[in-house]
Amino acid sequence: MSNRREFLKDMAGATAGVVFTGCDLLRAAPQAGTAPRRRQVVVGGQRIKTIDVHAHCAVPEAAKLMNRDVTGQDAPLEDRLKSMDAEGIDMEALSVNAFWYSADRDVATKLIKIQNEGLAALCAAHPDRFVAFASVALQFPDLAAQQLEEGVKKLGLRGAAIAGHVNGDELSNRKFDPFWAKAEELGAFIFMHPLQFGNPVGIPELDKRFEGNGRLNNVIGNPLETTIFFSHLIFDGTLDRYPGIKICGAHGGGYLPSYVDRSDHGCSAGPGCSPTPLKKHPSEYFRQQLYVDSLVFTPEALRHLVAVCGVSQIMIGTDFPFPWTTTPVDHVLNTPGLSDADKRAILGGNAAKLLRITT
Repeated sequence: MSNRREFLKDMAGATAGVVFTGCDLLRAAPQAGTAPRRRQVVVGGQRIKTIDVHAHCAVPEAAKLMNRDVTGQDAPLEDRLKSMDAEGIDMEALSVNAFWYSADRDVATKLIKIQNEGLAALCAAHPDRFVAFASVALQFPDLAAQQLEEGVKKLGLRGAAIAGHVNGDELSNRKFDPFWAKAEELGAFIFMHPLQFGNPVGIPELDKRFEGNGRLNNVIGNPLETTIFFSHLIFDGTLDRYPGIKICGAHGGGYLPSYVDRSDHGCSAGPGCSPTPLKKHPSEYFRQQLYVDSLVFTPEALRHLVAVCGVSQIMIGTDFPFPWTTTPVDHVLNTPGLSDADKRAILGGNAAKLLRITT
């Protein structure tokens, strides 16, 4: 392709090959002929564009390269759009949960190419409803940096979606510096979601303790992984080495925003910290480099996120199509203490700025 514009034009005319993971929420979508009109979200008399930064999908052709079958887990695009319209979500930033970190370099290269081109095709066909995060093969940091650059510059993707660790290695490990350096250079927004597929998944050291009732590997494990991920980036100096990187942690940023004051005091309370001091208190990174989605479940929890992180660091996230919430917009609109400007920022303004979306 001679340039990005011609490439995306061709993509818009292609079959995207992207499907959306099925669940009860989608199966309950209105039938044809009964679909609601798109909900118009108005704040302070102003119609606003709402943007969901935490939405999942799959590319079957890419999944087959790892023998991952998504047949039967897909849902029609029409159903997703109906659900978005009913909830008042104008746009979604799509991401694919990583399942390819065990792939060799050749397979990873082919898989990511298929996946990112599929995401770009869908976004080009529906530019008013979707943007997407590139997938990257972080088990090969140099390759991941190349894939991120191609995804942003050639395909028009808005950053990268990553897991919280790669084959047991923390992403604060210096071997991942080429990826972080490229993300900073490109100004690419990074969305982190806990690892769901492959080996090891989530926090394998706790598998035994997560056994039993309650889906604890998800309910506790997912936010805990985000907490560990953020904490390593802070205390191992990654955020200081790359002050321009911007990272959003799924599920309200895990548990860290709820107890970050303990991190502020941790190194002064006992041994075990590097003699090289951090450039800021851990809590300060939340107001500058770290972002969170709004997938917390009460007005008080969202109010606390605002108090810790600041309004500018929060965006709506639904985990769509998994049925954690069907009221993401009302969750923000009905939280006491938020000004109209605060609501506009969380519902779409912050994401539009970070994802380069025209409002």
